[in-house]
Amino acid sequence: MFERDVLPAIGTKPLRTVTDIDLVKLLRQVGRVRGRARTAEDMLASIRQMFRWASKRQPWRSLLIEGNPADLVELRHVVPQGYVTVIRDRTLCAEEIRELRDIFAAIEATYRAAADRRTSVRPILRETQLALWTCLGTGCRIGELLMARWSDVDLERATWFVPAANTKTKVDWHVYLSDFALRQFEDLRSLTGDSPWCFPARDGLDHLSVKTVTKQVGDRQMRFKTRQPLAHRRNDDSLVLAGGSRGEWTPHDLRRTAATMMQALRVSPDVIDRCQNHALLGSKVRRHYLHYDYAEEKRDAWRLLGERLDVILSSGNVVPLLPHSRTAAPVDGSVRAAG
Repeated sequence: MFERDVLPAIGTKPLRTVTDIDLVKLLRQVGRVRGRARTAEDMLASIRQMFRWASKRQPWRSLLIEGNPADLVELRHVVPQGYVTVIRDRTLCAEEIRELRDIFAAIEATYRAAADRRTSVRPILRETQLALWTCLGTGCRIGELLMARWSDVDLERATWFVPAANTKTKVDWHVYLSDFALRQFEDLRSLTGDSPWCFPARDGLDHLSVKTVTKQVGDRQMRFKTRQPLAHRRNDDSLVLAGGSRGEWTPHDLRRTAATMMQALRVSPDVIDRCQNHALLGSKVRRHYLHYDYAEEKRDAWRLLGERLDVILSSGNVVPLLPHSRTAAPVDGSVRAAG
């Protein structure tokens, strides 16, 4: 984002000379001229974050003698009139989760049966499929997952350690893998176990880019894109769910789906927050004195989530996403499965 729009506009200006007028001008070019209001909103947030960081540290702090110019920029000044910030709330229902499974299987079957695979549509990478199921089964952020090392995954103890450097909250995070999530890592190990990275980049020297899976999913839902098809990228609608009636879905929506399913399984919000490694609210005194790690509660929450996903994916019947009890649903051909 910065390389494309911010640095070409103000990258050569001394920091002390950057004004709110400069920022408004570059943001309007994105939000109004190009019609990318949401991008302009994200860009403004990133610029504000950058200047906040600088205002607390030398030598940049001493250069901001006129204050933080980003504080003077209001979103309404850079986006089209009438633009409303939309808080994303997309989740996948049980039918969509099964549909996603079926799409993966159908594309793979078609590819295997093709007379000439060179001209056939290639299925989405197995590693990508496993990444998506792992996001759904753990509620993790896709970037945290793609940076994972095998040294941090213990398949025998069914745990995954996420170091603070890889987390948004900058605190260490322990994930207790359900049987469902453990299977994803076991399958992945058979594919990438010879690399130190769970999701190695093509050159094997680093992990996969944290944006790769999101791009792959987005490229396969082109009907929702306003951009032109990109060269050397998949541009189709093969991953559109529910006929597109509920809009585009992203890997991050799987994280929201996992949290919603936990909530429906009567897991407390405090435990859900800890399962998702959210920054915890509350007084500094509380955070200073209360250090119980909720390990057993989190383990139970992930187990319930995994069992629920197993029920959904093992059944062709209508299994509601929001059950009325914490009892796992039987797969016996009946709709009483959800309690």
